[in-house]
Amino acid sequence: MADVEQPRLKLGFIPIIDCAPVVLAEELGAFERQGLEVEIRREVSWANVRDKLALGVLDASHILAPLPLAVTLGLSSVTVPLVTVMTLQVNGNALTLSQGLWREMEEAAPDLVASGYAPLVAKALAAVVRKRAAAGAPQVVLASVFPYSAQNYMVRLWLASGGLDPDRDVRLTVVPPPHTVAHLSGGVIDGYCVGEPWNQRAVVPGIGRVVLTGTDIWRGMPEKVLGTTEAWAERNPETLKALVKALLEAALWLDEPGNRAEAARLLASPRYLNTPAEVISRTLDLPDFHVFHRNHASFPWRSHADWFLRQMVRWGQAAPSIDIEATADRVYRTDLFRAAAGEMGIACPDTDRLPPGGHGEPLVPAVGPAVHEFPALQSSGDRR
Repeated sequence: MADVEQPRLKLGFIPIIDCAPVVLAEELGAFERQGLEVEIRREVSWANVRDKLALGVLDASHILAPLPLAVTLGLSSVTVPLVTVMTLQVNGNALTLSQGLWREMEEAAPDLVASGYAPLVAKALAAVVRKRAAAGAPQVVLASVFPYSAQNYMVRLWLASGGLDPDRDVRLTVVPPPHTVAHLSGGVIDGYCVGEPWNQRAVVPGIGRVVLTGTDIWRGMPEKVLGTTEAWAERNPETLKALVKALLEAALWLDEPGNRAEAARLLASPRYLNTPAEVISRTLDLPDFHVFHRNHASFPWRSHADWFLRQMVRWGQAAPSIDIEATADRVYRTDLFRAAAGEMGIACPDTDRLPPGGHGEPLVPAVGPAVHEFPALQSSGDRR
C-alpha cells in the first residue's frame, strides 16, 4: 500500500465525458493499486462542486479549468485557495443552438450560414440580433455552464468574432450541464455551450444543432482539471500524488483508441453519465476531439492559466491589476504533477509555460476588440 496520510477520500465529478479519468480510475482499479479508498460522488452543478471543495465535503474534484483561479482570487462567491494538479482533458466542447434560432439565422443571412465558417455564422447570428431588436422581440439567450468556464469564453469569443458584444447584444446565462437539453427543448434558452455528451443529447433527437466546437477556436483548449484546496494538498502530499498517478493511469488507458468502446460502455451507466453508449461514442470515437494525456494534455500548463486569467480581465470579471503570472504559479502546481509523473516514468515538458500563442490559442487582448479569426481555423484551412 502506498504511504499516504489519508487513503480514504471523496472525489467529485459532473456527468460529462471529461470525467472519464475519474470513472475509469475507479472501474480499472487504479485507485486501489495506489493504495487509495476513493468514494466518487456525482454532483449536480459546478457551484455545488466549488462549495463542497471549500467546505471540505469533497477532498478533490473534477472541476472547470478556470474555476480554481477564480475561487483563489475571490472572484466567485467563495474565497478559498485552490490548486490545480493536472488537466483531465482537452477539447470536447461544442455550442448547440435551437432549431428555431438556426432557422432565423438561415432566413436573415442564408449565405453566411451556408459558409459553415464559425466567424461568418456568428455574423448570421448578429443579423438575427439586429432583426429582433428592430422588432422589439426578446434577446437571444445563450447559456454556458458557469461564468468561469472555457464554455463561457468560447461563447464570448465566437460572438465577438461576429461583431457582437456578449454583454449587450445577447443575454448570457448559466445552466448546469445535465439541464441544458431540457432548457433548450423548453424554449428557456436559444442555445448552450457545454461538454459532451450534452450536445449530442440534443442533436440525436433533432432538438438542437451544433454550430461550433471548441476545436474551431483552439485545438487543445484545456477543459477540466483535478482541483483541491491548497490546505488539503499541503496536508496530504502523498495521497495527492497517489491520486494523480491513478488518474494518469486512467488517462493513458483512455487515449488508446481500442479502449474507447469499453470507455463509452462504462460511462453510459446510470451511476455516471446515464446516457446510451452509442450517443457517447459519437464524439468519444472522433480523433483528437477528447484528448486525455497525449501531447502533454495532462500537464497543468501555467500558460493555460495565464490565458484564462487574461479572459477574466478581458471580459470584466477580474481587475486589470491582478498579478496574472503569480496567480497562475500559485494555483497551477506543476511541481506536484511532475512528482507523480516522474514516479511513473512519464516525461513532462521542460518548461511550465509557453509564450502567448504557443498552444495555438486565440490571442485576445486584455482590452479592446477581440480577434475576428481563430488560429485553429486559419492553420487548418477548415471552413466547415
